[in-house]
Amino acid sequence: MTALAAERIKLFSTRSPWWCSALAIVLVVGMAALALATSPVDAGPVPPGLTAFLLQLGMVIVMVMAAVSVTTEYRFSTIRTTFQAVPNRAVALSAKTAVVTATAAVVGLLAGFGAWAAVWVLRPAQAVALTDDATWRVVAGSGLVYAAAAVLAVAVGILVRQTAGAVSVLLVWALLAENLVGIIPGVGDDIVGWLPFVNATHFLGGDPAGGPFAPWGSLAYVAALAAGLLGVALLVADRRDA
Repeated sequence: MTALAAERIKLFSTRSPWWCSALAIVLVVGMAALALATSPVDAGPVPPGLTAFLLQLGMVIVMVMAAVSVTTEYRFSTIRTTFQAVPNRAVALSAKTAVVTATAAVVGLLAGFGAWAAVWVLRPAQAVALTDDATWRVVAGSGLVYAAAAVLAVAVGILVRQTAGAVSVLLVWALLAENLVGIIPGVGDDIVGWLPFVNATHFLGGDPAGGPFAPWGSLAYVAALAAGLLGVALLVADRRDA
């Protein structure tokens, strides 16, 4: 509990998490409102895939926040003080991961419900009630996806340790690399279904071409990948100099 309290204080005593969280929520809700404002009044119900796409934009910002929460400590060498206070490095970094993951989950829920509320306020006729699995996955499931993405980002931050490098890896992979894998001749279609963010999108949007799993299976797969990478990162951190 002491390690969790310390990590909570460290995270929220800086401006970066507040700004990133607010920006992620405002971006998702604002883009949803903009999409509604520019769509025909007589358009049909807002498809889950649209909201899922907007939530991905907020997820990228949350991943940056999660990575920076680790790399900043390495940059200013405060990680050494952390490891002195909590000699078990796995415990210290796990506490940080837990705090960042909980924060990401809250941001995801606020973004998901905020986008859904924006539809109800601006275009009640296009709003979809929370009565089916697809809508619930987009609205409430966004918190789960953001949490898994935060764990993945923290792991990358621990492994890379430099802010520019960690953020670059996350952004390039999430926004570019997975899109390019699908166009590799011969094997692209077989590989793309196993990529983490493709499966995250599959869970949110329910795209049947999103991978070999059902939507909830895709979420479990992403969570397993994030947990596995975090486990590797903790082992590496325990074996190298701070």
